Amino acid sequence: MGDHYYSKDPHAESAPMTWKTELRGMPFVFRTDAGVFSKGEVDFGSRLLVDTFEEPPAAGPLLDIGCGYGPVGLTAARLLPGRTVHMVDVNSRALSLARENARANGAGNTEIYESDGGADVRGSGFAAVLTNPPIRAGKDTVFRIYEDAHGLLAPEGELWVVIQKKQGAPSTEAKLRELFGNAETVSKKKGYHIFRSVKH
Repeated sequence: MGDHYYSKDPHAESAPMTWKTELRGMPFVFRTDAGVFSKGEVDFGSRLLVDTFEEPPAAGPLLDIGCGYGPVGLTAARLLPGRTVHMVDVNSRALSLARENARANGAGNTEIYESDGGADVRGSGFAAVLTNPPIRAGKDTVFRIYEDAHGLLAPEGELWVVIQKKQGAPSTEAKLRELFGNAETVSKKKGYHIFRSVKH
């Protein structure tokens, strides 16, 4: 496996930067660095995911798998201050940035820690799992994230996935249907698909 952002310790020399943006009408300040995904702006897929996401009907915490420096999980945490949001990644640099960004953006209802996919997630019974999966890590890794999510969700819990059509949206949809028995296309924009699957 080459050195990309879905690595435990990115080798890229640190070059931190801080910038501001708005997500769901809320101002955010993000600190990012070399060796993390989409370091200069919130990527289109993550932005579409947080714009589309709706609060799940099930009770319980939320989980962001592959959180990077935190845009998806921190937006969910600020939208839903009454819920705890677990944010996990394999990239240690991304996790330290996510913790810093949680503090900077007043998202105290977060738990941010290392997990390879859902393997080391603390707890279960999640109301929703959100993921912008690490496509470059390969289909096996991405599908394992979906399988882990299915196991970690509460009954009636929801998996929300953003994926580009050309990077495997059709195979993702087929996999979600196989796992959950359903996959709704909630949004489609600029070649990106947002899928929601409910665990019945």
